[in-house]
Amino acid sequence: MKWLYTAFAAAVAPVYARQYGWRNFLWFSDVALFATVPALWLEHPLLSSMQTVSLTVPEAGWAIDFAAHLFAGRRPIGLADYMFDPKIRRSIRAISLFHLWLPPLLMWTVSRLGYDRRALRAQTLATWALLVTTYHVTEPGDDINWVYGLSGSPQHRINPTIYLLLVMAVYPIAFHWPAHVAFTRIFPAPSDINRPCSSATTTGDRIRQRS
Repeated sequence: MKWLYTAFAAAVAPVYARQYGWRNFLWFSDVALFATVPALWLEHPLLSSMQTVSLTVPEAGWAIDFAAHLFAGRRPIGLADYMFDPKIRRSIRAISLFHLWLPPLLMWTVSRLGYDRRALRAQTLATWALLVTTYHVTEPGDDINWVYGLSGSPQHRINPTIYLLLVMAVYPIAFHWPAHVAFTRIFPAPSDINRPCSSATTTGDRIRQRS
């Protein structure tokens, strides 16, 4: 699994760089795609939990939008419009199907390693840093991570800085917090996953001491 995923990420990097340019890697989904590589190799609960809490809700929206467009010809959100753009090669669009399988992979990883309860705070800080960086190094026409508008183009109704602050508030509340609440209830903490082994060892030590 680790080698296969790493090979996929390594293959995606030059293809996306050539097709979309380096700024495309600032999308949250792309950040998570590459951050998952060290998360898998290090079996790092916090890093895995951060990517899971970051992606689950927005990627669910992407999946719904993709399915609606594919099966009903509708675009409720518009997130997956590029998947049906004939100007983009099919091979490039096929790579983007990782939006469908990466969240389940991350949730499987978290089910093994445990969901680190610090993920909400850590990912919120990472999200703010990424949004501010995106705002300063990308063009309004790119509208990466929606730091300039929600429709794929810049909005002009409110001050751009105020809009960015609103986006920074919405991301944790609308995307991260619901996922955090769900994962806290569904998945054990990393310490709980190791606890049964510790308990068994302690019991065995007590038996040996008595004998």
